[in-house]
Amino acid sequence: MPNIAVWAIFLLPFLSFLIIGLILRPFFNNRPMLSAYTTIIAIAGSLILSIWALIAVNGAENHVLTDVSYQWLSIGDLVINIGITMDSLAAIMVVTVSTISLLVQIYSIGYMKGDGGFARYFAFMSLFTGSMLGLVMANNLLFLFLFWEGVGLCSYLLIGFWFHKPSAARAAMKAFLVTRIGDFGFLVAVIFLYVKTGTFDIGELHELALAGVLGGTTLTLAAIGIFSGAVGKSGQFPLHTWLPDAMEGPTPVSALIHAATMVTAGVYLIARMFPMIASSETAITVVAIIGGFTAIFAASMGLVATDIKRVLAFSTISQLGYMMLGMGAVGMGYASGAIDEHHAMALGVAVAIFHLFTHAFFKALLFLGSGSVSHATGTFDMRKMGGLRKIQPWTYATFLIGSLSLAGIWPLAGFWSKEGILHEANAYAPVLFWLAMITVFMTAFYMFRAVFLTFHGEYRGGEEGSHGHGLHESPKIIIIPLVILAVFAVIAGWLPVGDFLGADVHFSFFGALTSWLAWVSLIFGFAGILLAYAIYGRKLLSAESIGKSLGPIYTLLIRKYFIDELYERIFLMRFLVDGVFVVLGWIDAHIVDGAVNGVAMVTMTGGKVMRRLETGQLQVYGLAIFVGILAIVAFLFMFN
Repeated sequence: MPNIAVWAIFLLPFLSFLIIGLILRPFFNNRPMLSAYTTIIAIAGSLILSIWALIAVNGAENHVLTDVSYQWLSIGDLVINIGITMDSLAAIMVVTVSTISLLVQIYSIGYMKGDGGFARYFAFMSLFTGSMLGLVMANNLLFLFLFWEGVGLCSYLLIGFWFHKPSAARAAMKAFLVTRIGDFGFLVAVIFLYVKTGTFDIGELHELALAGVLGGTTLTLAAIGIFSGAVGKSGQFPLHTWLPDAMEGPTPVSALIHAATMVTAGVYLIARMFPMIASSETAITVVAIIGGFTAIFAASMGLVATDIKRVLAFSTISQLGYMMLGMGAVGMGYASGAIDEHHAMALGVAVAIFHLFTHAFFKALLFLGSGSVSHATGTFDMRKMGGLRKIQPWTYATFLIGSLSLAGIWPLAGFWSKEGILHEANAYAPVLFWLAMITVFMTAFYMFRAVFLTFHGEYRGGEEGSHGHGLHESPKIIIIPLVILAVFAVIAGWLPVGDFLGADVHFSFFGALTSWLAWVSLIFGFAGILLAYAIYGRKLLSAESIGKSLGPIYTLLIRKYFIDELYERIFLMRFLVDGVFVVLGWIDAHIVDGAVNGVAMVTMTGGKVMRRLETGQLQVYGLAIFVGILAIVAFLFMFN
């Protein structure tokens, strides 16, 4: 496969963005469908090239097709290169990103039909897809960081796509500011590593870390700095608060950016840097603990959320924590000497990316399914839904498949990737294993709570939707992507992703059921489903009575542990606005402005003095010259 074809994988969507922005919007604004077709053709081209690359990588030596760099900038000893790599990890990611993106763009034609920003929407989606593909293909940290900020920019633009809504504008700003905190740590780590090693190249950094040349406090600080970037992008605790609010964007945006691709960039980053991060026992332990806590923490908030998209958002945060937990558990096994270096480096990446791969399909399916429901009811509030099973049979069937897959029910895709993580956690981090197992129960419960509230029982009124068509099944342009994603939500776990990444994390189709671990996880999953059925299906238990009996705990969950209030009222208002900003304001007014005003005053005073000296009288100038000569003579006499 020629290098130009590899570069074209991420350049095609950028070309689509330029065509829409510079040609179609200014000159063909009355034909918005041209923008959709341009985006779809470009991303379809990326998908074809991605599949070609995947096949080529599979036949390449060491599963590395290309790893090339070109000099971009040279200033003295500072040389900055741009370059791409196409190895097994990048190949899996580009196929995942381009597949999900293509299906989402097709779905968007139906969902965004009639929107005034139709062309702008597809321009932003093209820019995002190009940035995400570039991120996963970059072979050095600086180049990766440029695309990292590109996907962050697109996230801001797409969350706030309906900028006339104050809630959307606030959510976009919140996402931008919160993720900047993590990104700042990432940038500091990139600069710190360059100062210490003289390179941005990811492969060279891995070699230095594994050889012990890069180690100690330097390695730990750099690894934690990189992880902070992943915490922000992937919505891990404590920088998770932006992701539920990001649901203010269009539903296809939620499916693509905030479920299947952008938020997984953090997991990808840790996977790409895994050899370096796993070489620091402290750093990899932090990854494991934050991941495990985030998994159960976010799942607990999903238990009580009433907005179907926010339930899925909390689920996304939880599943991303699951992926971090898997990598962390393997890294802890490596740090303790239980796994050899070669096996650990492949296994840590494989368990997380396998779950990332399956999760992308069933979570995109669930988000798009929620959009199909909203298309009919005009709301995302599950309390105003119900009874949609007969009205939207295709949406119901596909949403049910996605929910079963997310709950980890055999033999759907989620079962296989979840088992891989549970297996490694049980082997190397038993405490995290039980946190993960409790999360299995909670995941099954909140997803089937959503299923029963949305599709079963009687219809509870909804709201007058913007489409104004009443209750109906969605058009084929929306249903077809749902069906395709449902197929992947079943079979994606059967694909040998782990083998391709160099580690066996698969189980035989029926052999998996001979494992006690598989049965325990299935029991936990079915227990969650049965409890949801008892409360929301058969109504054997009253959800309202349970909420009242739990009292403070229910309030704590519904208020999301008051973390938003903590950040906004304590950190933002008290610490920043009433503290830091007041001090900075005083410094600006009295020191910065004082210094400027002082310079101006000295200049004006000097000007006045010089003006008085410039009299225009020749005799005064002669006297001044004579006095100057006397001063020079006296000086020479004194020091000669």
